[in-house]
Amino acid sequence: MSVRGIRGAITVEANDSQQILDASVTLLNAIVEVNGIQPEDIAGIMITVTQDLDAAFPAKSIRQLEGWEFVPLMCSLEIAVEGSLERCIRFMVLANTELAQADMRHVYLGEAVKLRPDLSAAR
Repeated sequence: MSVRGIRGAITVEANDSQQILDASVTLLNAIVEVNGIQPEDIAGIMITVTQDLDAAFPAKSIRQLEGWEFVPLMCSLEIAVEGSLERCIRFMVLANTELAQADMRHVYLGEAVKLRPDLSAAR
């Protein structure tokens, strides 16, 4: 078994607490579903937000999900680069799996599809 990285991102329409929390759960659920992983498979999740999102900690919504209470979560700010995508939440999920890195499915939702169109296309 190896630790593999799974990337994902999602955007929200506004700097609104409920939108941030809901989008975080949506992204997590999509990553878990397409990769067939469970909370006990997760070594940790690094979450970043763009600097225009400060209404809520995305990790808050994940910690409230049943079975996710003990998964290590860390929130941070994304590097501010001129012209970068706004109102974006990014995940780096580190999962224990038998799958090869090339078999991990990355998830980009909303406007975040623009970040990695090569990984957003259906495989």
